[in-house]
Amino acid sequence: MYIIIYDFGTSSLKTCLFEIDTNIRLVASSSGSYGLYISDDGGAEQDTEEWWNTICSTTRDLFIDSEVRPDEIEGMAFCSQMQGTVLVDEKGNALRRPMNYLDQKGVREYKDCMGSGLVKVSGCNLYKLVRNLLVNYAGSTSAKDPIWKYKWVENNEPEIFNKVYKWLDINDYLVARCTGRVMRTADSAFATFLYDTRKGKEGWNKGLLKMYKVKPEHMPDIIECTDIAGHLTGKAAKELGLIEGIPVFGGGGDTTFVNIGAGCTKPGDTHIYVGTSGWVSTFLDYQTVDINAMITGVLSAKRGYYNYYAELETAGKCFEWVINHVALDEVGVYLKKIQITDVESKYISIYDYISEVISEVPPGANGIIFTPWMHGNRCPFEDSNAGGIFFNIKVENSKKDMLRAVLEGICYHLRWLLECEEDKVKTSETIRFVGGGALSSVVCQMLADITGRTIETVNNTQEVGAIGTALVVAAGITGDDVLELAKQLIKPNHSYRPNPQNMEGYGRSFEVFKKLYKSNSANFKRLNS
Repeated sequence: MYIIIYDFGTSSLKTCLFEIDTNIRLVASSSGSYGLYISDDGGAEQDTEEWWNTICSTTRDLFIDSEVRPDEIEGMAFCSQMQGTVLVDEKGNALRRPMNYLDQKGVREYKDCMGSGLVKVSGCNLYKLVRNLLVNYAGSTSAKDPIWKYKWVENNEPEIFNKVYKWLDINDYLVARCTGRVMRTADSAFATFLYDTRKGKEGWNKGLLKMYKVKPEHMPDIIECTDIAGHLTGKAAKELGLIEGIPVFGGGGDTTFVNIGAGCTKPGDTHIYVGTSGWVSTFLDYQTVDINAMITGVLSAKRGYYNYYAELETAGKCFEWVINHVALDEVGVYLKKIQITDVESKYISIYDYISEVISEVPPGANGIIFTPWMHGNRCPFEDSNAGGIFFNIKVENSKKDMLRAVLEGICYHLRWLLECEEDKVKTSETIRFVGGGALSSVVCQMLADITGRTIETVNNTQEVGAIGTALVVAAGITGDDVLELAKQLIKPNHSYRPNPQNMEGYGRSFEVFKKLYKSNSANFKRLNS
């Protein structure tokens, strides 16, 4: 069978055409990008027409480079960034630019609601937090959470808010645009922290809606990620270059499907993902939470399972920053030599180039430590004022040291998240490493040395979210169990064991890394609040 999956990231889309039988094969793919508009008030917004134009152009590209015909497509779905806010009218049209998960304009709304009260935990009103935890093992403890985006529009753009029909996440909006059906998948509903996860009570919790003063009529019907949401409309099919009536599955968020695409489908399996953002996630058959470290069990694609998920908001984004602002001259010269025009190939090639450069620098980056908190941080501490630091630079250090320090800093933070997960759950000794960060053998070995764990990679590591979504769609078509299907089809392709010679030095730097936030939190607040 042939399936189209849209891997919809923070600032780029990869549209994938998969063939699934006894194996899963990427037949063709096409990439495109769209804007992320950061404003001084903490805003991070995007444009729906930029999204749709990119979806249309990349879909048409699939059939240029393959022999597959549009009438052979048996299903399609989106694997999208999460915790966005798209407010739509009755026809599913966005009433304003969508607010990305990085948007933190709602700081005042968050503080007015959660910062009140005499008794607090992690800066949050204890009564409200406990009510949330009892319902879904989670809580809106960050100004970046979707509810504060919703409340910000209510308080600051009443003329728009009064026109709202439904409140959607990004995947839900895209599905609505394809099918004409306005709904939410269960995973995106949970990401609002207004969803009840208790067995037999799954759905919007009326008590939480009332407590946060959210209008019940704004909350859409909920379907499972594995359900058929609807069928491709004639209008959407014409714009995409597809055939009307193709089943469009619920799909969902990237965190929902990456564990499946990574082959981590047995309770206790742990994976690490590095794309624009990054995370550590352990697959569980029960739900738990660590409110102090801001970690919770988010819904899996299969009901009854959870991903215990700890997030780093700027992982690959730090790599992008270091390319543009630290290595710009070297990379610029390099690009003139190689003459690559395809965006994704250029990115991979630059990554290979910088990996080769940093391999010349000894582990520990000659004493430099970098903190990857370039748009604040969420876990294991919540602070929108936190920033990146190059610590301990000396006259003998070079730009190459700084490049290596950035990648090591990302790995230090991932180790920190892994240790926080260990406080609550048993993580696996062997960890699957996926996403664009796993393209480099240098980074894979670095992660093994810093975490002290064996690191495994898989084929098509950049497409693991899309692969996981494709397996969900395939299972929906055939009736197979998606966890068993993933176990059969996803196998490791390489393994990296920790080098004992590097672990002691990394351990010393890691202890310093963890202290840098505590030492500078007051300074971050003084400069950035």
